[in-house]
Formats: sequence, C-alpha cells, structure tokens
Amino acid sequence: MLDKIFILLKLSYREIWAVEKLIEYFGNLFSTFSLKGAFSTLLAMVELLQMLILGLPTTPRGDYLNLSGYNLVVYDEFDGDALNTDIWEYRGNGARRGGYNASSQVAVRDGNLVITGDYLEDGVYGEGWYTAAIKLKERYKQGYFEIKCKVNKGLGYWSAFWIQADAPYTASVSKGGPGGAELDIFESKCYDGKEKYCVTHSIHCAGVDGVQEGFQSAMLGQFYGNNVTDEYNTYGLEWTEDEYIFYINGVETVRSTFGNGVSQVEEDVIVSLEIPEPEKLAELDKETYKTEFIVDYVKIYQK
Repeated sequence: MLDKIFILLKLSYREIWAVEKLIEYFGNLFSTFSLKGAFSTLLAMVELLQMLILGLPTTPRGDYLNLSGYNLVVYDEFDGDALNTDIWEYRGNGARRGGYNASSQVAVRDGNLVITGDYLEDGVYGEGWYTAAIKLKERYKQGYFEIKCKVNKGLGYWSAFWIQADAPYTASVSKGGPGGAELDIFESKCYDGKEKYCVTHSIHCAGVDGVQEGFQSAMLGQFYGNNVTDEYNTYGLEWTEDEYIFYINGVETVRSTFGNGVSQVEEDVIVSLEIPEPEKLAELDKETYKTEFIVDYVKIYQK
C-alpha cells in the first residue's frame, strides 16, 4: 500500500526514507517509557518533517559503528612531506568540468593531505581554475571505508570521498549495480546555505529495473556533521554483500539497497576536491578565491 502512495506522490528516494522513518518513530512514541526517550523521538520527527517540507538536513541517529570481525588493511595518516605514491596515484589529470585536475594541487603537510582549489595564471595546462583528485592504486570490493577530514569552505568547489567502478553509468555493464556503481560516501556540495554545513550520500548506477537509457541515482539524504568546515569529522561506508550502510562520526545515517543489488566488483577509492561547471566558476573571484580540502587519514577495513 505504501509503495503505491510513494509512486503516486512521486517521492524521491530520500523522501521515502524520511516517511518510513517518521512511521517508525511514531510507533516508538508508544513504546517509549521515559520522558527523555519520548523527547528524543519527537525531536527526530521534527527534523524529518523539516527535511520533507523545507529540504533541511537531519542529524545522524542510527546505530553505532561495529567493526567486529574486520581487519585494518589500509591506513594512511599522511605523515611526511609528500603523497605516498607507493599506494596512491593522481586521478584524471587534465580537463575537468570548468577547469583542470593537476598533481600540483596536492600537498602533504602537518600530518594532513591538502587538496587546493584556486585560479592559476601559470598552471601546467594553462591559465584557469585548478583542483586535484587521487585514488588508491589497489582496488577494493566490500569492507568499511572511512575518511577523517575538514571539508573545504566557500561556494563552488566541493570535497568528496567516493568509490567508483569502471563503467557504473553503462547499463550493459552495471546491470543496475551488481556490475559496478558509484558510491559517494560523502560530498559537501556548498551551493546554498542549507547545504553549507552538511554532507550528502549518493549512489549512481545504470540499468536499474532494466532501464537501458542514461543512469539512475539515489541521493540518500543530507546530514549534519560537527562544524564540518572547521572541525575534523569522519565519514564512512560499510559495503556488505547485501547493502550499503553510511556513517558520520561512527553513527549510522542511512542504509540502502538501491538498484538491482550491491556492487560485486572491485572499485577505485577516490579522494577529490571537485571543480564545478563554468557557470558556477564565473561566480568566483579569480583574484581572491582559494579553498582547501584537508584530510587527516583514510582507512579501509575488510573481513
């Protein structure tokens, strides 16, 4: 019955999730035997209603991360004074949307990876807007993936930690997800005030339910962190055989089985400061704009 109502109302994936959570919390009100518990439930319901009506973010309220049975297989704290190219490589150097990716925009200092976005008159590809992306040389399938970072400030550019298969946007390869997907563990798209201090989780793949044209996406929600531009927060994804579970600061935000099933292939693990399209870049001041994505560590656990 609910599925038919969701289709009739043309709700997005995240709106459906919010409605389902509201129903769950409403039921919890009648099984809560403490004033504190009832107040917390009501607060969560108010936030979900604000999300549905005003498009505002919500606070992570799920289960705590449990890594029992997992082993740490990658841990880079970005010590030293240069990127460890034994495990990392630069990704997509050259033209990217309204500008360029270049290795010159990557630095390691004070125990952090720093990716810078700014306008260069003498960049390696000529004058223009610059940024960078790196990826692990080894590919991974399933496990828990986590980054600890401060997202970049300002409009336009956005910070991202994501996983991508070879052809997630081709239906014949992706097959709706099992053949590969793009998993956006977090993105900090700061295009307007309501998103400035939150992050999003998304999944992209092609061939969902047999559709052969284009690719399909699920924006799973907008979630608050702790002052994400000035304080370190952790963003994680547990990729299991059956589902994707997203976390902020060790608290579950949302879980999903979007598509025709989870990816069953090894994928690239990517850290990037994404550059926008030319029309967004035109809003930035070439003389003064500079933004940095600061990463404390990247970890991967596997069973």
